[in-house]
Amino acid sequence: LPFFQGFGMQTGKTGNITGARALGIFGDSVTTDHISPAGSIKKTGPAGQYLIANGVNVVDFNSYGARRGNHDVMMRGTFANVRIKNLMLPLDANGARVEGGLTVLQPNGEQMSIYDAAMKYIAQGTPTVVFGGEEYGTGSSRDWAAKGTQLLGVKAVVARSFERIHRSNLVGMGVLPLQFKGSDSAESLGLKGDETFDIVGLDDIKPQQEITLVVKRKDGSKQEVKLLSRID
Repeated sequence: LPFFQGFGMQTGKTGNITGARALGIFGDSVTTDHISPAGSIKKTGPAGQYLIANGVNVVDFNSYGARRGNHDVMMRGTFANVRIKNLMLPLDANGARVEGGLTVLQPNGEQMSIYDAAMKYIAQGTPTVVFGGEEYGTGSSRDWAAKGTQLLGVKAVVARSFERIHRSNLVGMGVLPLQFKGSDSAESLGLKGDETFDIVGLDDIKPQQEITLVVKRKDGSKQEVKLLSRID
């Protein structure tokens, strides 16, 4: 006991999330493989560029699955699946949604990788949130899907529903899972990704409590949306 005296270990305090930006707005059935892919590493993505900068030849990249012990690679691979569709991105010339781990940095509207945008938001001190549809986090219980989300500075994931294990992993990593109520969704609210968000009611967190999402739009209007905390 004397060895531990003086270390003063204390738990942190929760508080409201204010002035947050959307890092991504996704549809239904976003899997843990969309969030944290296990497949090959593209040389043009943040993880590939990091490996090249550290002297790794492309033929030696291996896969995300083989590099799960390296957080520098894995956080750069978070939301980097080549098939993930961020609804903040524009449509291409064929009218299809642009795919890949990209987002739109706010407020300037610059398109870049989710990792690069996350690092810019962290440097600014701007919290971020992720929006999803039904069954967010389905698939294998890949803990990096929650670890990577936390390392990108995401404070909350707001979805229509969650896969059980991923929801629990988010809580374990300190990312708040929040569920839309009734028929509400990112689509029904008309979210574009250029809004700012406040999440209030977090001063004294209780299981299954009602939380308020305040949506602040570019035109100056505000909308309050009731969410269910999925800290069960």
